[in-house]
Amino acid sequence: MGKPTGFMEYQREEAPAFSVYERIKNFDEFHEPLSREEQQKQGARCMECGVPFCQSGMMLGGMISGCPLNNLIPEWNDLVFRGAWEQAYHRLKITNNFPEFTSRVCPALCEKACTCGANGDAVTVRNNEFAIVETAYANGWAKADPPKTRTGKKISVIGSGPSGLAAADQLNKRGHSVTVFERSDRIGGLLMYGIPNMKLEKTIIERRLDVMREEGITFRTSVNVGKDISFEELNKEFDRIVLACGASNPRDIKAEGRDANGIYFAVDFLKSTTKALLDNGLTEGYISAKGKNVLVIGGGDTGNDCVGTCVRHGAKSILQLEMMPKLPDTRAENNPWPEWPRVCKTDYGQEEAAAVFGKDPREYQTTVKEFIKDNNGDLKAVVLVKLDAVKDSKTGRLNMTPIEGSEYIVDCELALIAAGFLGSESYVTDSFGVALDGRTNVAGQNGTHLTSVPNVFTAGDMHSGQSLVVRAIRDGRDCAREVDESLMGYTNL
Repeated sequence: MGKPTGFMEYQREEAPAFSVYERIKNFDEFHEPLSREEQQKQGARCMECGVPFCQSGMMLGGMISGCPLNNLIPEWNDLVFRGAWEQAYHRLKITNNFPEFTSRVCPALCEKACTCGANGDAVTVRNNEFAIVETAYANGWAKADPPKTRTGKKISVIGSGPSGLAAADQLNKRGHSVTVFERSDRIGGLLMYGIPNMKLEKTIIERRLDVMREEGITFRTSVNVGKDISFEELNKEFDRIVLACGASNPRDIKAEGRDANGIYFAVDFLKSTTKALLDNGLTEGYISAKGKNVLVIGGGDTGNDCVGTCVRHGAKSILQLEMMPKLPDTRAENNPWPEWPRVCKTDYGQEEAAAVFGKDPREYQTTVKEFIKDNNGDLKAVVLVKLDAVKDSKTGRLNMTPIEGSEYIVDCELALIAAGFLGSESYVTDSFGVALDGRTNVAGQNGTHLTSVPNVFTAGDMHSGQSLVVRAIRDGRDCAREVDESLMGYTNL
């Protein structure tokens, strides 16, 4: 695969990012793709591994190692090296419905398991994937390919995030008639409104949706299933139903003063920015951080997206809280390759905040003790408290305990809660009468995607809990296979 000596001859080269002060002027994507020739050199770095961990998607140490889609990475790396771009695209599409999404927002689990990365720099798998799919669009290879025949079976998919779209795409290719319902005004779910434009420009989503429409999928927006339309109505019209509504119930912060004006969930903040950007060029109708002292509560990807968005708004200051201790900068001895590296990562938003404000915005082992309101009920400050990491002698888990006397106050007019999600929303699950697991996710029967209600299946975060786009796509594909088999008695998906 690739050039046998490529990993020794060529250094890892990633698509360069625009400078911080250039990219924060807008909400556009900010990486400059490598030339075709340079990208082929990067494909040449792929080794002739005996075991390609990059495509394994297995659980190691409680985390995923390698690609959950089992992408045929060494094969299309080799095709990139040889300049066989069209074949590389068709090889990539065998396992991945939406490489234009994953090549932009996936944290590249494949690269963390790359054999080259065991003692050096991993292959630029995600950049190679990006180059393949963009070359395909530029040359007309990513065009619509409607099924030649139809089965006469009708399927409704509730939710248009990555899992719902993947399930719809697979089932449509099989010849079933698929209708996707979305409660928002635009198709895409998490992809459209949960991920900022600078990570995934929305024209990229619309480009793929246009292809899916040409292939025969019907999209219905502004339809809130469970409120606007009932399970009984859907059950009469469709042969099967797929619930893919996401884990959209955000985790809250319990602290005195939580009712102050100026405290928002991160998902609402990010959605308001993207919607206003698309509706009116960000001139009105969004939660603004301009001129405000901002507190972002949560150190994950969503928290980082809030930081990057607030920088672009023109925030006065940004502080990001992380409850857990700072991770090491390099792998610890108990976290060997090819496990996912539990190391400190500085993402684009934190990099931008550090450049603009002079320091990394993250404060570790810290949480909110109290929100302080002014006489109008508006947020004006927060009381923060430091936390001590105490290991539980029985479970071995770290419990973060407030340190008495460590409280301090910071000015804050906007607080964004990015503390993750708890599971599915009850009005949907109640409407369908499906059984839930202990985390309020929709339970599958006997390890499948079939719910407790006949002919109703579930996929994505609604099924497995909050996770990655690439895992949601895989779960949507797996669900589609089960739906197809239940309808036809067999499946070739």
